[in-house]
Amino acid sequence: MKKTKQINVWSYLEEYEEYKDDIFKVISDVLYSGQLILGERVAEFENNFSKWVGSKYGIGVGNGTDAIKLALLSLDIGHGDEVITVSNTAVPTVSAIIETGATPVFCDVNTDDFNIDVELIGGLITKKTKAIVCVHLYGHAANITKLVKICKENKINLIEDCAQSHGSKYKNKLTGSFGKVSAFSFYPTKTLGGFGDGGMCVTNNKSIDKKIRMLRFYGMKDKYYSEIENGVNTRLDEVHAAILDFKLKRLDDDIKKRRKIASIYNSELKDTNLVLPIEKKDYFHSYYVYVVRHENRDNIIKNLKDKNINLNISYPYPIHTMPPFRKFKKTAMKNTNKLSKEIFSLPMYPALSIEKVEKTIQVIKKFI
Repeated sequence: MKKTKQINVWSYLEEYEEYKDDIFKVISDVLYSGQLILGERVAEFENNFSKWVGSKYGIGVGNGTDAIKLALLSLDIGHGDEVITVSNTAVPTVSAIIETGATPVFCDVNTDDFNIDVELIGGLITKKTKAIVCVHLYGHAANITKLVKICKENKINLIEDCAQSHGSKYKNKLTGSFGKVSAFSFYPTKTLGGFGDGGMCVTNNKSIDKKIRMLRFYGMKDKYYSEIENGVNTRLDEVHAAILDFKLKRLDDDIKKRRKIASIYNSELKDTNLVLPIEKKDYFHSYYVYVVRHENRDNIIKNLKDKNINLNISYPYPIHTMPPFRKFKKTAMKNTNKLSKEIFSLPMYPALSIEKVEKTIQVIKKFI
């Protein structure tokens, strides 16, 4: 692999170079097995990942969006129902809700951990509210204790969107193990990412597990005979399951590497006027991304790009400001709007060299 002076916010190339021979073998073993769809590798990964999360059941699907959609459908959420979620997330969180026929209801967020403001949820609950899709953003879990309590008191379902929180914890319990159903994405950039798309629902409920397995395969329990409505075609294939199972064995070490990089940023940038990410008491940040804030964000990004350092904004446009979703905005969304103009991500991935981390710090200090 050619060495480059460019520093990217994310890359898979360094780690791929490290274990490409292992990946080739994993792929070859699958191709020689004679089974490419919903075989032993998928079953093994479903079992291993759900155990890692701390849940009984895992159901592999085509992507994280489908994982959220099937989680909702498994709870019979659809037309006429409302689902509370946030707007400072990726569009798929919301599009999955709309695909079921339900209506998203946007809740504003905290300015410290960027997660849903649980104090505002009560004012958004109506007779139509059937679920909260809680996004654990950037690698820091939301206020899960309060969310569980709210859902219990109001007899609504908690669905965790864990696309950005593989390995994040509250009181040493992993995100994905608190909700009625939880949805994970294995998109390449994720903390556990493949070399293509993939997703998984996890749950402790046997009947939900059974239903999602049917939903992902045309509503079928047995081949060629659909038994339930809303079945779709969304399956995690054998090749990607095998690759993800291989990478799962490295995941805890990868998160340690992310936290080491974050600790360097924290130490070296603490005396600057950047607003750095926090890690609340009893929480464990997995640092899917390292998100900072600055009112002069756009100039900083431009200046670093000129120095071959590529940063990113997750997300520059709150979903409630986009034309298809404006009609779902019920409140001012003050914090969400403000944060979208200030946040940006520094380079963060397990194989990022300390040399590149230090270079990023050195350059960014010149422009803040």
